[in-house]
Amino acid sequence: MTNKNTSPGAAFERLIAIMDELREKCPWDKKQTLNTLRYLTIEETYELADAILEKDMESIKGELGDLMLHLVFYSKIAAEKQAFDMVDVLNTVCEKLIERHPHIYGDVEATTEEEVKANWEKIKLRSGKKSVLEGVPKSLPAMVKATRIQEKARGVGFDWDHKEQVLKKVKEEIEELHCEVQAGSDRIEDELGDVLFSVINYSRFIGIDPESALERTNKKFIKRFQYLEKEVKKKGQSLDKMTLEEMDEIWEDAKGKT
Repeated sequence: MTNKNTSPGAAFERLIAIMDELREKCPWDKKQTLNTLRYLTIEETYELADAILEKDMESIKGELGDLMLHLVFYSKIAAEKQAFDMVDVLNTVCEKLIERHPHIYGDVEATTEEEVKANWEKIKLRSGKKSVLEGVPKSLPAMVKATRIQEKARGVGFDWDHKEQVLKKVKEEIEELHCEVQAGSDRIEDELGDVLFSVINYSRFIGIDPESALERTNKKFIKRFQYLEKEVKKKGQSLDKMTLEEMDEIWEDAKGKT
């Protein structure tokens, strides 16, 4: 099993053959179920997301391979249960792509991205879905879920017209939050949720993925805070013994170097 293949089809068949052998002979692979793989798949997905943010093409290649393995693994387990196999999975997605691209494989006109998305949502409703929001996974992280909810609502025309309207809404929600905080009411959490939802909405209008933006800020903060820790240690000091002003001076220096 050491020979590499140069065609996608042959390489994919090689992966399936390796999976078959591992499932038969490897104690760990034999024990896995759909449920035990689920959390590992989530972890692999986040590792891929990290590699994409870092623009590390070598890591992206590796993480895509890991995810591909999981897809083959799930299909293998399902085939053992006589539910479906990899051929069924691939044919299903091919048919779905053809159905959802009538502007390519049919006579529907769609010249913009928004028209394509609108067609997708109409097709989904015709296929039996009662709500355009049914396709949003319940287990998605809240920020990603909010983005998907807003995108799907936009697909059927429920959206603002201009980003200025959305920014105005963000400011209104922040003011409402401020009022509830000042009043010490029990609606603070609700209002904070509204602020976050409106900020995510605005990010969509200006073409920024909020999840990626926040993760970049997380990484930036980590680098700067670790710089702060390093410099404080060089000075023979301790963070918990320094004033905020002293720390902020080093922080400003970190901003120029990280």
